[in-house]
Amino acid sequence: MYDENTVGPRLRTLRKWRKLSLVQLAGQAGMSKSHLSDIERGRKALDRRSWIAGLANALRVSETEIVGGPHLTQDDVQSAPHAYIPPLRDALESNGVYLHPVVDRARPLDELTALMAGDIEARRREYDYVEVGKLLPDLIDELHFHASEGDEYAQRRAWETLIEAYMCAAGMARTLTYPDLGHMAAMRADEVAVKLGDPITRGKVTFSLIRPNASNWNRVRVMAERAANELEPHVRTPGDLQVLGMLTLNAAMACAATNNHQAAGHWLNEADELARRVPDDMGSNWQAFCTTNVNTWRIAVGVEYGESGALVAGKAGHVDESKLRMHTARRSSFYSDVGRGLARDPKTREEAIKWLKMGETIAPQRFRNDPKVRSTVTVMLERARLDAIGRELRGMAARLGIPH
Repeated sequence: MYDENTVGPRLRTLRKWRKLSLVQLAGQAGMSKSHLSDIERGRKALDRRSWIAGLANALRVSETEIVGGPHLTQDDVQSAPHAYIPPLRDALESNGVYLHPVVDRARPLDELTALMAGDIEARRREYDYVEVGKLLPDLIDELHFHASEGDEYAQRRAWETLIEAYMCAAGMARTLTYPDLGHMAAMRADEVAVKLGDPITRGKVTFSLIRPNASNWNRVRVMAERAANELEPHVRTPGDLQVLGMLTLNAAMACAATNNHQAAGHWLNEADELARRVPDDMGSNWQAFCTTNVNTWRIAVGVEYGESGALVAGKAGHVDESKLRMHTARRSSFYSDVGRGLARDPKTREEAIKWLKMGETIAPQRFRNDPKVRSTVTVMLERARLDAIGRELRGMAARLGIPH
């Protein structure tokens, strides 16, 4: 139906399919005609959540139909994780709180909980979804077996570990651009959290359920702000603070995506206050919530605003990169966000390539499957075809499956 390789031609085809002019679509999506025209012609990147959501709503299509994906290229690093999506889908579709287990035996529960907390969690933090994909589907099957057998204590441990497994599955699916599968995994986790009846556990799952990847950001904003406000009275321990902190960061991003800068600033400041009450440790804190992580989210929120390269570079200077080494996933996201922000400004575009390259080197599976990165690199490539920096970009474009 449309060109699968780049956003511009795909967006133009969808617009014409809906019989909308540039003026009509731009008005409905909340952007200028000239900006939309530049996106269609590959002169500007479609790399802000609010733009993607606005266009999807105006065109009455899914975001995937605009940004594309999943992209399967000749690059093994980019494409290999996708081979593990079918068994993961099978595990998510065939298991549930009210379903009988699909296996009649399982490894010991202690072994399964140790596997989830150990090897799978470590691989998740590295965005190594090949190894996660090898382990996760069987783990989900077997945890459901234990959740249906044994005493109440064993069942609760199985349910608690299942929540982490489902959240991991949600992250993997979303990273590889299977948003519907990611939402299914988060919903499975929510079913378990409701069964356990613990507000902190429910808060953890809500973070996964309303992660920044949606087509209606006003709904996400309401959900995120409500979740943070509802959890606050139940917070008692440093671990509880970390859960609340991640929900406040979700709320900040949702507000940024709805162009409510004041509210986004409020939630970022709330996250700062909470982070001061926990160790600045990305290695052991839940979802790496700490002051360093809040500083990286400030950059991500700023990029969503459309801040200039100079502002993004200034914020990057406040991030302690040595502490980011404890969490590969967050470190890669930080480098990619900085690179995307720098790429918007001609004065910092060459510097952007260095940051994007660092993000790719650290977590290539994530980087090469990120549609926002693809859009940024596509536009940079178009602008730099004859420049010296084009050689580096062409290599990156090849690994992202972008025509060059």
